[in-house]
Amino acid sequence: MLMLDRLMALFGSAEDADGSHQSKHHNASELRLAAAALMVHAASVSGSSDATERDAVRAVLGRHFDLSAADAEALIDEVSDADAQSTELYGILRTIRQHLEPEERGAILEMLWEVAYADGVIHDYEANLARRVAGLLYVPDRDSGIARKRAMDRLNAK
Repeated sequence: MLMLDRLMALFGSAEDADGSHQSKHHNASELRLAAAALMVHAASVSGSSDATERDAVRAVLGRHFDLSAADAEALIDEVSDADAQSTELYGILRTIRQHLEPEERGAILEMLWEVAYADGVIHDYEANLARRVAGLLYVPDRDSGIARKRAMDRLNAK
């Protein structure tokens, strides 16, 4: 099951007063924005964001949220402008915590590790960010290690 399907199930099927599903859509959009902002931040935290890391961000967003390459790129562009102006990591992580169950937060951490490993080098700032994110998302150390290993395995399989 795709992460987006799990997210939609998580938010339930309650309809707005007008009979639409805008609340679910709003929550899913908010989560996609938060996840994208975190990935863009991870790609740039080492001081440089190269094409390899941007491609990794596009790939993980597309895979986890079932987005086309164009939609993922538009999302990256949207949050890139905001990331340049803000480093409000806590707000991003609060949004993710509010919308995801603990095991789903591990998937977000796995996405972060995949972006961090994309250029083949883990910089100290990237490792520090991943540790902080794991702690702030309440991902246990064991699950954090599993997320890191899965990301490495996925990149090594390419």
